[in-house]
Amino acid sequence: MRRSRRRWPRILLGVTAALLALVLAGIGWLWWKTEQTFDSVDRIPDALPDLPEEEQPPRSAGDAQIYLLIGLDAESEPDAGPGPAWQAGAARSDTMMLMHIPGDRSSATLVSIPRDTWVEIPGHGEAKLNAAYSWGGTPLLVRTVQEYTDLRIDHLAVLDWSGFRELTDAVGGVTIDGRTMNGKQALAYVRERKNLPQGDFDRTRRQQHFLRSLLAQTLSGDTMTDVGRLNGLMETIGEVVSVDDRLSNGDMRALAWELRSVRSSDISFMNAPVIGTGTVQGQSVVLLDWEAAAPLWDAMRTDTMEEFLASGEAPPLLGQTVR
Repeated sequence: MRRSRRRWPRILLGVTAALLALVLAGIGWLWWKTEQTFDSVDRIPDALPDLPEEEQPPRSAGDAQIYLLIGLDAESEPDAGPGPAWQAGAARSDTMMLMHIPGDRSSATLVSIPRDTWVEIPGHGEAKLNAAYSWGGTPLLVRTVQEYTDLRIDHLAVLDWSGFRELTDAVGGVTIDGRTMNGKQALAYVRERKNLPQGDFDRTRRQQHFLRSLLAQTLSGDTMTDVGRLNGLMETIGEVVSVDDRLSNGDMRALAWELRSVRSSDISFMNAPVIGTGTVQGQSVVLLDWEAAAPLWDAMRTDTMEEFLASGEAPPLLGQTVR
C-alpha cells in the first residue's frame, strides 16, 4: 500500500510533464505556422507614397493605426509599379475601406469609401477615386486618400476577388442571413449591384456584412479548435493577401497578439457620408459630404472613435439586416 502511494506523485509528475509537452508542442507549431504564414504574405515594394514628412498628414494620436484595405476587380497579384503584375489601366480598386485601430486595441472601425467618389488625383486632375490605382498603383491611391481625408495611412493590405472566394472556403463557408455560402456564392453576393435598390451603396454594405460574417466564422471555436481548418486558413491568407513592404512579420505578429480579445461584435462598419450621386464630365459619380465627413476623419486622427460613435454624430452603422 505504501509503495502504491509513493508511486502516485511520480505518475502525476509524468502526466503533468506529458501535458506540458503537448502544450509546448502546440505553441511551437502555432509559432512556426504563424511565421510561415507571414513569410508567405507578399510584400508590395514601395507601396506607400515616398514623400517628405512635411508633405504628408500627421500620424494618428498615440498608438492608433490606420490601414487602407483594397479589393481589386482583377484576379492578379497586386504590385506597386509597372511590371508583370501591375499594369496601368489593367485594374481599378473596386473596394476601399479605411480601418482605424485604436491605441488600446480594444476594437476596430471600418469605413467604406465609394469607388466612384469624385476627387482630385495628384498629377491627373479630377476623376473617380478608383482610377488612382489604375494610373499609379498603391502609392497614388494612398496619396489620393490621404489628401482628401487628411489621414496618414500607416499600412495597407490588398486582396483580389479570388481571395474572397478562397478565404470563404478555407473557413468552411460563411453564414450570411441564415444561409451558409461557399466561396463562389459569397463572391456573387459581394459583387452584386445591378439588382440592388441603391446600387453601389448597397453593394458596399454587402461587402461589410460579408467581412463581418467572415470574421465571426474565423474567430469562432469551429475554426480555432480545428487544426486542419486553421492550417488551411493560415495557408490561404499567405496566398491571397499582400501588404506594404514596411509591415514586417514582427509587426503583424504583435498586432495579432494585441487584437487577440477583439471579436466581430467589437468591429463597427459604416460608409463615408455622401451627398449623393451626380454627373460630372458625362460620368456618374459619388459626391462626398465633406462637412459631414470632417468629424469622422478627425475622430480617426485623434483616436477618439469610441466617443465619436457614442455622440450620435457618426454616420449610420451597418445594421444586422442587409439587402
